[in-house]
Amino acid sequence: MYTTLSGEPLELVLYKSDSCFFCYRVFAVLEALGMEIPMIDINVEPGARGALSKVGGKSQVPCLVINGVALYESKDIVEFLQQQVKVAEG
Repeated sequence: MYTTLSGEPLELVLYKSDSCFFCYRVFAVLEALGMEIPMIDINVEPGARGALSKVGGKSQVPCLVINGVALYESKDIVEFLQQQVKVAEG
């Protein structure tokens, strides 16, 4: 379970593509932080591209969906993960 630093629960889903260089930046940070979150590959999973467009208005990856709100751009995603998220204990 992940929360914000202030303790608010987070539901995180990463929309990705294995052919996307910018996605690998996010993967590296997730690994460094020891985080495992659900990932949806827009090129593999049926309907994923459309679902991403519906949530965020475009099908660009990487996209981190945070409690139903899309966050695009690998730099912004990395910053959010490093500065706003903590692993809940227990």
